[in-house]
Amino acid sequence: MSAGAQLSVTDQRRMARHPVDHPVIAEHYGKGDMRMHIANISANGFMIDDAENIARGERVVVRLPVIGRIEAYCIWCRDNRAGFQFERIIRVDDFLALIDTLQPNPRLRRLR
Repeated sequence: MSAGAQLSVTDQRRMARHPVDHPVIAEHYGKGDMRMHIANISANGFMIDDAENIARGERVVVRLPVIGRIEAYCIWCRDNRAGFQFERIIRVDDFLALIDTLQPNPRLRRLR
């Protein structure tokens, strides 16, 4: 038997990542609610920079502005960081609206 997440979307870590500063409370399937800090995000996933108690393959549900609740799987862990892949790819228009909401630096936002 294989262990870990069985993802329906391929690992596309080359997608453009946008730096953000967004704290969330994630619903972990085994550990309950966990505080996480999202440091960057793409249409396929996000990275946290406070991953003391996360292991590869674990699942969480996060609530993001515009997107709402979305499930994500831990794809990698290194030092105090972890990368998560969304269960589905976020639509482009929803993702752009999300970035407009989360982006801390207006100069980094997309041009209209």
